[in-house]
Amino acid sequence: MTHIAHGTTTAQVLDGVDRNILLSVENLVMRFGGVTAVDGMNMTVERGEILSVIGPNGAGKTSVFNCISGFYRPTSGSIKFLAEEITKTRPSEITKMGMARTFQNLRLFKDMSILDNVKTGLHSRIKQHWYHAFLHTPSFKKTEHFIDETARGWLEFVGFSGDERVYVTQLPYGEQRRVEIARALCTSPQLLLLDEPAAGLNHAEKRALIELIRKIQALGVSIVLIEHDMGLVMDISERIIVLNYGKEIAVGTPEEIRSNPLVIEAYLGAEEGQAADATGADVELLADEAEIDEALEEIEAEPEKRGH
Repeated sequence: MTHIAHGTTTAQVLDGVDRNILLSVENLVMRFGGVTAVDGMNMTVERGEILSVIGPNGAGKTSVFNCISGFYRPTSGSIKFLAEEITKTRPSEITKMGMARTFQNLRLFKDMSILDNVKTGLHSRIKQHWYHAFLHTPSFKKTEHFIDETARGWLEFVGFSGDERVYVTQLPYGEQRRVEIARALCTSPQLLLLDEPAAGLNHAEKRALIELIRKIQALGVSIVLIEHDMGLVMDISERIIVLNYGKEIAVGTPEEIRSNPLVIEAYLGAEEGQAADATGADVELLADEAEIDEALEEIEAEPEKRGH
């Protein structure tokens, strides 16, 4: 069945494909031996939206990202980006199509400068013969100037104003996050996947991150983020998907997710059926917004040690 995005007009649906849908995931399954990390997940990402994927540790969030970006080949299911099937497409080709991502653990080149790290994001966009580099032709110099200035432009965009020539490892953790995002933006993405971008950031850095994500959205880039900081998620998301044991258990706006009894059950480990069957009296216990936020934030204390 073709999903039609809210507000789509007839002219935006061609050959049964909704042109407002940037990414479509249907019945996604990812198994590792006898372990099912993703179990029949469905999701769509609309053009220009900010979508958050949340859930307890081990819910399958990063496995979903790895399937979407080509790092894992799914056991079964369909992933379509720009209406093209990409389940067997290499990560480099998916990047060229217009999808970029950051990682839960920083994947920067430690022995390279800040600028050079960002410049690597342009690799898929630059076409140049080896002999131009060998002979340092005018074409090579022009291209190198373009690469340098583009990388500097994205560093400025993400708010970096330090010395671009130093090793990236000399930066504080929060600044390294900015560099990684700048590198992703260098690929000219239509869709940006951010895996726990607020991890390790202090309060001021998180506020700056929220502003940066909104700036990226203003460029017309769709953003999907995995995040454990519930304050940030509720603040910035337009829609939220909640995963538990590889399945989506809730999809909705922050207001809808905030008081969803299934979500509260997943995070707090209520006895089976208790939250799902909750009626007025039970829900009232978590009716206060502050209490709900506090409850959701207990994801950080999730006792089960399940891998993504």
